[in-house]
Amino acid sequence: MKLKIAVLPGDGIGPEITKQAVKVLKAVAERFDHDFQFEEAVVGAAAIDATGDPLPADTLELCAGADAVLFGAIGHPKYDNDPDAKVRPEQGLLNLRKGLGLFANIRPVKAYPKLIDHSPLRPERITGADMVIYRELTGGIYFGKKSTSEDGRSATDVCTYSVDEIERLSHLAFKAAQKRRKKVTLVDKANVLETSRLWRKTVANLSAEYPDVALDFLFVDNAAMQMILDPTQFDVILTENMFGDILSDEASVIGGSIGLLASASVGEKSAMFEPIHGSYPQATGKGIANPVASILSAAMLLDHFGLTREAAVVRDAVEESLHLDVCTQDLNKNNYYSTEKVGDFLEGYIIEAGNMRLNNENLSLGQMTII
Repeated sequence: MKLKIAVLPGDGIGPEITKQAVKVLKAVAERFDHDFQFEEAVVGAAAIDATGDPLPADTLELCAGADAVLFGAIGHPKYDNDPDAKVRPEQGLLNLRKGLGLFANIRPVKAYPKLIDHSPLRPERITGADMVIYRELTGGIYFGKKSTSEDGRSATDVCTYSVDEIERLSHLAFKAAQKRRKKVTLVDKANVLETSRLWRKTVANLSAEYPDVALDFLFVDNAAMQMILDPTQFDVILTENMFGDILSDEASVIGGSIGLLASASVGEKSAMFEPIHGSYPQATGKGIANPVASILSAAMLLDHFGLTREAAVVRDAVEESLHLDVCTQDLNKNNYYSTEKVGDFLEGYIIEAGNMRLNNENLSLGQMTII
């Protein structure tokens, strides 16, 4: 298969982790005889510094013309710490989602057996947890009308949703549940919010088209609590933009590190794949960032194009790296590997079809790990 992939490394650790994801995709292309072409562009703080715009027109044009977008991370302290900044890196990501029509964000969450002890939650609570969060991505309060009073003493953010916006995401969630454990949980705040009442009514009506899928409802505050008390109860979580943003970050504690959580953002014509973590500016250039979330996002990219065997090989490589403790310091504090070395291991494992064993000396020297 031939794919044109736009690469947007972004800010902070984004370039470091994205480099490893590209490395893994090139290894997949080599092993399975695909043609993946990569072209980079700036976004976020890097784009503001270069052009004054967090999403330059050239970047959006590249992404619109690509088969897929591989995204790194976005954000910089000089903007985060300035509440009066009129132009912000995050505007680039929001505008990219809107510009490409990426209405559905898909975030798998899994408790890896090898990493159970890394979670702050008790093992008996999280063992077997395996869910996917379907978050609406281009509507709601993030994209609603915003205003601040002239005296600066009040501000307004408007949350708006339409039936069409709710239905197009809900269909994806129900179809995903049909291939999993056949349960959808709608998370809302229907006891307070009109938009949530519209979500609940719309999803309840639509569920009749999927009689094999059970539908449950939870208020967002209860859902946040249940995710900690008993995450194994969830299969597919369906929710609006802001609730999904918060819950998916909360879910990172289940896997033991936010550096493991991948995501896909899809629309009618475009698709973008990115880790859910931020730019982690404190770690920039130190080689300690975990690239696995970016690499698992690359696996979701492969799935999106029907390359399920290739995606499975990437996930197998990640599982093996976890089994052998070839991990960055967030997962292996006493004998950790650098961002680059984790990528090297996964690259070698994929190319050699798993017929390899770890040679720590060679890996530390930056050589191939096959012996």
